[in-house]
Amino acid sequence: MDEPARYRVMVVDDNTFIRAGLTSALEATDDIEVVGEAGDGREAEEMAWRLVPDVVLLDVRMPRADGVSAAAALSRISRVIMLTQVEEPEVILSAVRNGAVGYLVHNTFTVDELAAAIRDTVRHRAHPLSHAASAALIDAARTGRPAAPAADPAEQRARFGLSAREVQVMDLIVRGLANHDIAAKLFLTEKTVKNYINRIYAKLGAPNRATAIVTWLGMPPGG
Repeated sequence: MDEPARYRVMVVDDNTFIRAGLTSALEATDDIEVVGEAGDGREAEEMAWRLVPDVVLLDVRMPRADGVSAAAALSRISRVIMLTQVEEPEVILSAVRNGAVGYLVHNTFTVDELAAAIRDTVRHRAHPLSHAASAALIDAARTGRPAAPAADPAEQRARFGLSAREVQVMDLIVRGLANHDIAAKLFLTEKTVKNYINRIYAKLGAPNRATAIVTWLGMPPGG
């Protein structure tokens, strides 16, 4: 897809200091423009329809309309990345079910990492996730409470063109296993596992592990 000359972002948080800090930091980049700021979900929805930003950075707990509720409407307009202090698994799953394509927790990323997440979300339909969000999605898949309806493995294999071995590797990724654990479980070398994972990424159109997981679990690409 064509990359925008500048990435248009809207910042939504009821804390004016957080909004100002995010806006200042993002505006200091060469290619990100903060086109609007809102203090609650209702104001954000009205503003988003008018501005149509590429990405909405959305807090969870706000007056009038909270971020999880607002994500449902905002995700029909823009790609929504939750940006919050809240790490509760049920909140994360609710946000994802309502259309958020990413979930980042404050103080777990740098400004450069946030800027990269914004670009990747627009360029590659990536799903930037903090560790807490990844863990919540993986745990939900393990316990039968997925963020999206569970897909049939045979349908997933046909949909993405994965080999039987690649399906095995992907299922272990979703269960939260690291590369060396996957290698041990499947009696493969770690290098072979990495080769399988690179092929899986290519077939799923995923730039990273988090996006591969949520794509496999059936989350919509957003936008």
